[in-house]
Amino acid sequence: MNVLIIEDDRALARELGLFLYDEHYHCDFARTGREASEKLFVNEYDFVLLDLSLPDQDGLELLAQARQERNKDASIIILSARGSVDDRISGLNLGADDYLPKPYSLLELGSRMQAVTRRKHGVVQDKLSFGSFVLNLSDRSLRHGDTPLVVTRKEFDLLHYLLLHRGKVLTRLQLSEHIWGSTMTDSADHDSNYIDVHVKNVRKKLAQLDPGTEWIETVRGIGYRLRPDAEPAAA
Repeated sequence: MNVLIIEDDRALARELGLFLYDEHYHCDFARTGREASEKLFVNEYDFVLLDLSLPDQDGLELLAQARQERNKDASIIILSARGSVDDRISGLNLGADDYLPKPYSLLELGSRMQAVTRRKHGVVQDKLSFGSFVLNLSDRSLRHGDTPLVVTRKEFDLLHYLLLHRGKVLTRLQLSEHIWGSTMTDSADHDSNYIDVHVKNVRKKLAQLDPGTEWIETVRGIGYRLRPDAEPAAA
């Protein structure tokens, strides 16, 4: 998933970025409100981690901006030394999904990001299922009944993102931004069959154990979606 870290402390931003990279997130960085505004205008993010005390703008103003247009659906967590009740209430009222005062634990932040994702997409536990397949988010594994399937990191991320948006058509650009990160900016990459190759590989692996169902559908001229009737398997 794609994350924008808005933090003017270089050391803290770097530490946070390294931690999130290990947790399989892709991170962009902004040190000022102006830089953050530019990135929010150009890119689409799953998460925005926002420090309120920026050198050129109050973070609460930026929060209101982030909730408009392109990033209106992003999950926003405020990370700030401004931990007063008034600041927390203002942040949450403006649309923040959570508020974590500094200093904070990186492990706690990771858990809160997972909790926000589960809540936003209606996921009760760390498992997503479709048919007889189960995607386990805790150990990043894919199983068909008792049989494990070997998938790469990107294949897992692709299937995870399609499952979170079950039945919704996702464009190739959306998939590249949310799975490969906004660093994939070369138009040649977007015009290539880079996304198509990964989809083909995932389809092939799913078909090995469920040859009668094409779980990932191609929507001509747009992108891909997980089958609309791919409801979670019965418990």
